[in-house]
Amino acid sequence: MSADRLSTEEIRARVDALGPWFHNLDLKGVPTAPRHFLGDYPKVKWRRFSSVIPADLSGMTVLDIGCNAGFYAMEMKRRGADRVLGLDTEDEYLAQARFAAEVEGLNIEFRKMSAYDVGDLHETFDLVIFMGVLYHLRHPLLALDLIHEHVARDLLLFQSMQRGQSRVDPIEDDYDFWTTEPFDSPGYPRLHFVEHKYADDPTNWWIPNRACVESMLRSAGFRVTAHPEEEVYLCRRINRPQNEGPVYPSRGNGR
Repeated sequence: MSADRLSTEEIRARVDALGPWFHNLDLKGVPTAPRHFLGDYPKVKWRRFSSVIPADLSGMTVLDIGCNAGFYAMEMKRRGADRVLGLDTEDEYLAQARFAAEVEGLNIEFRKMSAYDVGDLHETFDLVIFMGVLYHLRHPLLALDLIHEHVARDLLLFQSMQRGQSRVDPIEDDYDFWTTEPFDSPGYPRLHFVEHKYADDPTNWWIPNRACVESMLRSAGFRVTAHPEEEVYLCRRINRPQNEGPVYPSRGNGR
């Protein structure tokens, strides 16, 4: 029996078997994470910024990097996107996403792939979703560079956990060697390194403040066009301000 024809009891049994879930999805009346510590997550967050995404994505392609159980990928498909591809490195999340999309009757492709390997797709997308991933990466700016170089055609929907002050100081183009005061300001870009764990998660490596998020996006070649929610940014791809940077090509091209 196909997933979209399963009874409520059968869906609930599959949800339990595929758990635990980080995304609380409503699968034909069956919640996947009803006791999520963040509430009805990520729907509660999506409501705060969904208006900045076009209501009609017809003719557009979408790449969701770090898709988890597929909440955002499914929302983009519901808005009519022609092609939606979700990537994740965890088999359990991909299994959840595939099952959820089948139950909802949504044609979405899911692949096991890291943010560092997006060059292997040899494809660009109208909208790239990169939410809740940056702080899980040991090399976060490299990932942004690779997205800019290989897969982002126009829009980037970005989110990162932030800690520290929300103040953003103006940054000069250059500082004299003996100038040290800006580095002590809470509004200077800061990327906090987590050596061991944060929130009991050993993959939380870097946590930026707001100034750091915005400066990293600019440095990677993304202009912020909307900041509808504290942690969420909608950006457009532009030329990178500096060409220097370790942006390697896809690993499968023989170079």
